[in-house]
This record gives sequence, C-alpha cells and structure tokens, in this order.
Amino acid sequence: MSLAAEKFFQKNHALPTMPEVASRLMRSFDDDNISLGAIADLIGKDASLSAKVLRLANSARYSPSHQISSLSDAAAALGMETLRNLSLAACLSGAFPVVKGLDRTLFWRHSVSTAAYARILSKMLHLDADTAYLSGLMLRTGQIMMAMSEPDLVADVEAHAAEPGSRFSLEEHRFGCTHADVTASLASQWHFPATMVEAFKDANTPMEIRPFSLMAAVLHLAEVLADAAEHHDNPSQALQVAVPELVEHLHLDLDFLAAKIEAAGDVASDVEQLLH
Repeated sequence: MSLAAEKFFQKNHALPTMPEVASRLMRSFDDDNISLGAIADLIGKDASLSAKVLRLANSARYSPSHQISSLSDAAAALGMETLRNLSLAACLSGAFPVVKGLDRTLFWRHSVSTAAYARILSKMLHLDADTAYLSGLMLRTGQIMMAMSEPDLVADVEAHAAEPGSRFSLEEHRFGCTHADVTASLASQWHFPATMVEAFKDANTPMEIRPFSLMAAVLHLAEVLADAAEHHDNPSQALQVAVPELVEHLHLDLDFLAAKIEAAGDVASDVEQLLH
C-alpha cells in the first residue's frame, strides 16, 4: 500500500465489507460450467437484489412480451452476462456508503461503463474478459474512500475533470495518489488476486510501468472511454487526444473499437434500474 493511499484507511471510517452474494458472483467467473439457474438462485438469496433484477427485466430495454414475475424468467430475459455483471454492480454499489462529493448515480453509471469498455478492449487484446469487467467495475471505488475523508477535494476534482482521463493527474496533484492507487489498497484488503491489485496500482500511468501491464493499460483506456461517454465525446478522438502513445503502443484499431462500442449499446443505462 502506498503511503499516500494508506492515509485514506486510517480515518475513523469502517472499511466496506464485500457482500457475500457479490463474493460468490465473483467466484462464479472461474466456473465455466455454472448455469443461469445457479446464478438466479444465488441472486435469490438477497431480497433487495432480487427485486432490482426483476424490475430491470421488466424494463422497456428488454421489451418483455409478458410481465416477468420470477427470477428464473428474469434470468432468461437478461442472459448470463447481463444478469451476472449488473447484479455484481448492484451488490458492490450497496457495499459503499453515499458520500458527499460524488453523485452516486453518475459514479456507478460511469463505473459500469468503464467495466463494459474494459470487456470490449480485453477481447480485442486477448485478455480475460471477466477479469477485465470486474477490474473496470472496481477501478474508481477507491475514490469513495477518498471522498469519505476529503469530500470537498474530491468534489473539486470532479468539477475540473472535464477532459477524458484527467482525473488521474488532478488527483495526483491534490492527493499525491489517485483513485486507482486507493482501489489497489482496498482490493488488497479484500484479498483480490495480486495480479488485479497490481493492475489497479499501475493503471495511473501504464506507459511508465516496467514490465508493461496490458491489464493496467486496458483499465486506463476504459476510464478515458467512460469519461468521453459521460461528456458525449467521440470515443476514438478522446483516446487519440488523451493517450495517443498508448493507442500507438497497442496498435489499437480505433475504427474497429468504435464499431464494437456502438454494437454494445448503452449498457450503463441499466444502472439506474439497479440503484434504486
């Protein structure tokens, strides 16, 4: 844990606890044989989460031909990837308090966008897509710990983070570390795999890290893309402006990436269904 990041764990704030359902959903990523029914049964152990999933399945986005009233039907309507990924997002969001300095809905919408972009990028770069999704979802959670201690400074960062990718440098200037550093510390305390902890730690400036970390690069790129989406910027142009050397280093086909992003649609629009 870096000294600058460590200070956010020394205040009189309780460390968020990983919810049991979230922990089991995460472990399910390693089970290639897990069924849709098993995921639905797991979600059924949490009444609040079950209600949110049912509401999502009945939303206009999934255009049900009839009212969906059971988790098994909801699972079939949403599909494995959407069901598990968005349920995990809902679980994790519930583990963290509402804090001054961060808009909760915007924060988690951005986190789910980051996760979705990390998945797309990981497939292009031949990384594990589930690990990339989870890492993208977690990337900004350290910022919540920062806001619990320094809400006004975090709010100031958000007010000035108009350029995609600028949050990293703004935080480094104000705190001596970034949200990714604090997330690395949190992930370590939650006993995440060491490779994920390292990817969080290296996500600030992936081009400066040796040996080069492809997952850290994916996380940095995914956050830039989520920032661009939040400001309705062109994703390809945002990457070319914010991280041109990283784009060149990875030989990214930005036209192909843009097509993949367009095909994925606005997955973050589902978040609001799961946050209330």
